[in-house]
Amino acid sequence: MGMTMTQKIIAAHGGVDSVKAGELIRVDLDFVLGNDVTSPVAINEFEKAGFNKIFDKEKIAFVMDHFTPAKDINSATLVKRSKEFAKKYGIVNFFDVGVVGIEHALLPEKGLVGPGEIIIGADSHTCTYGALGAFSTGVGSTDMAAGMYSGQAWFKVPSAIKFELTGKPNPFVSGKDVILTIIGMIGVEGARYKSMEFTGDGLKYLTMDDRLCMANMAIEAGGKNGIFEVDEVTLKYVEGRVNRPFKYYSPDPDAEYDEVYTIDLSRIEPTVAFPHLPENTKPVSEAGDVEIQQVVIGSCTNGRLEDMRAAAAVLKGRKVADGVRCIIIPATQDIYRKSMDEGLFTIFLDAGCAISTPTCGPCLGGHMGILADGERAVATTNRNFVGRMGHTGSEVYLASPAVAAASAVAGRIAEPKDIGITDLEYERG
Repeated sequence: MGMTMTQKIIAAHGGVDSVKAGELIRVDLDFVLGNDVTSPVAINEFEKAGFNKIFDKEKIAFVMDHFTPAKDINSATLVKRSKEFAKKYGIVNFFDVGVVGIEHALLPEKGLVGPGEIIIGADSHTCTYGALGAFSTGVGSTDMAAGMYSGQAWFKVPSAIKFELTGKPNPFVSGKDVILTIIGMIGVEGARYKSMEFTGDGLKYLTMDDRLCMANMAIEAGGKNGIFEVDEVTLKYVEGRVNRPFKYYSPDPDAEYDEVYTIDLSRIEPTVAFPHLPENTKPVSEAGDVEIQQVVIGSCTNGRLEDMRAAAAVLKGRKVADGVRCIIIPATQDIYRKSMDEGLFTIFLDAGCAISTPTCGPCLGGHMGILADGERAVATTNRNFVGRMGHTGSEVYLASPAVAAASAVAGRIAEPKDIGITDLEYERG
């Protein structure tokens, strides 16, 4: 029996010819990631275990993104703890205010993760890097500690679901709409401990930013990871970024999948996920009259340059509705600068938006946009659980940047055509 993309990567890193679903195997790691919340926990476990070395000072990253700039004494202490450990062991990739970005946007941007690699991170959205054809997955802080020391990790080889993408998305539809549609179709446990593998002729119409968004939310379907077949889009993105040899893998023709879904991208509409699960999806056209008080455009899911451009295309010449806060969070310093240089900030400020330094902030109810009891937000983030963005009596609706921006203008859940936009041309790539 043949192997899936994920199984091939695991076999190569485990030093064996083949693996099959359900096997336990120890593999070599290419990269280990932690943030300001999870790194201190991993450091505590590292020291508790008596470890006194790291496997490679260039293959570990600490990204201070969740509560930074530090919102209080506790968050400042977490950053300090991480910084001291990084200095002690000479960890090269330590990112703090001024050079930081939201981790899952920053690492691909800097070429620290690449095709065919295995990356673990003490953050559930580490699955993002599957957009590059990598096997990347979130782990607990104890596994992060062991990975920092040994450069290895144990895995149960996942089975897989194949998503054959066909057709071309309509102008207002992005990767966020695609992945929300898929999660709505299979449910939040539909891919539990499985590899979500994306392939098909439709891939050529999905930009790298689309793919990073979709792989990011594999965990919202319960997936162990999400992974895209490497193509010209992937290779163009990593050119000049991943300056080391890499090998990428395609699935075997006889690879075994638990399920196979064919998704016609041309049939997908702008989509919104209602509270309190990402599976509670419906087309925006069927959302009804849902008044909102806040919009957040950013996060590791949708804070990239195309997301900024899409929001600006909707907001240009328009104003955020009275009573609505619209918070824009570019995901990295580079995206921040490019957004500013392209004049996107002028559009946002003229519309009445607030612009933040890169941070996870409101996505997890950290800071920079906490909701009060009874308030509703449309957000380009990835989770809408009870109390996710603040008070347990608040509500979060997940959507694309275009839908979020249109909702900010309308003061209710809306798509671009609802505010008079007849076409939206994304500046791709």
